[in-house]
Amino acid sequence: MTPIRRALAALAAPALAATALVPLGATAAHADAGPPPGSMASLGDSITRGFNACGWYVDCASRSFSTGDNSSVNSHYLRIRAVNPAIAGNNHNDAKTGAKSADMSGQAGTAVSQGVGYVTMLIGANDACTGSESSMTPVSTYRANIDAALGRIKAGLPNARVAIVSIPDIHRLWSVGKDSGSARTAWALFGICQSMLANPTSTAQADVDRRARVRQRVVDYNTQLAQACAAYGPNCDFDDNAVFGYPFTLSQLSTWDYFHPNAAGQQALATVTYTAGFHW
Repeated sequence: MTPIRRALAALAAPALAATALVPLGATAAHADAGPPPGSMASLGDSITRGFNACGWYVDCASRSFSTGDNSSVNSHYLRIRAVNPAIAGNNHNDAKTGAKSADMSGQAGTAVSQGVGYVTMLIGANDACTGSESSMTPVSTYRANIDAALGRIKAGLPNARVAIVSIPDIHRLWSVGKDSGSARTAWALFGICQSMLANPTSTAQADVDRRARVRQRVVDYNTQLAQACAAYGPNCDFDDNAVFGYPFTLSQLSTWDYFHPNAAGQQALATVTYTAGFHW
């Protein structure tokens, strides 16, 4: 694989979700959001960076569902700013394209240093969307990484609200894109998410079973997110699988990679996540 293919294959996070919710055990109770925050930070990967939402293989942080300031997306930040103008300019996108759960503690430390009152976190697609099934992050490791990040936030920002977003259902990415020649070409050319997207038109049992196992890994990660958020306490809110259960369509994906959400996809994420979490 060429260096550019390796780099592109490492880019984060598919932007698709399942057609049905999956029960994931205990979740945090929806608490009173309190007054609207005066500052916020977003943690995560390329979805949160708005990658490919405005340009060819570049971050488009202005179109992030969380901290973006582009009116077409109507992010969490803009929704909060409408009721609390004091947050203006205090929107920090600490996410990194290509990030995995292991990177969350460092990003959390950045958010702590910024002294924010609200944090969103969407992470885990890159832990499952790897070059092969065998290289996915173990569930126990994923949970330890999430706990480390949440522990750092709780210690440094004890009064901040934390919104945990479920990982999109990457099996739906395969489902809505497998019949598109353009999508299949992009997936193969850039080596995208081969744990799920290798041999996309194959109906061989080995490929069917592999896709099911990769999807189950995402379900298992979401279970850990729900439980970790519940353990955090009332200042943490899990989206109860709202993103995992949202039926994204091919039209909400960038036509450059058929992988990341375009502006319409980011807008959908903003609405789904804000409605499911703390909202002011």
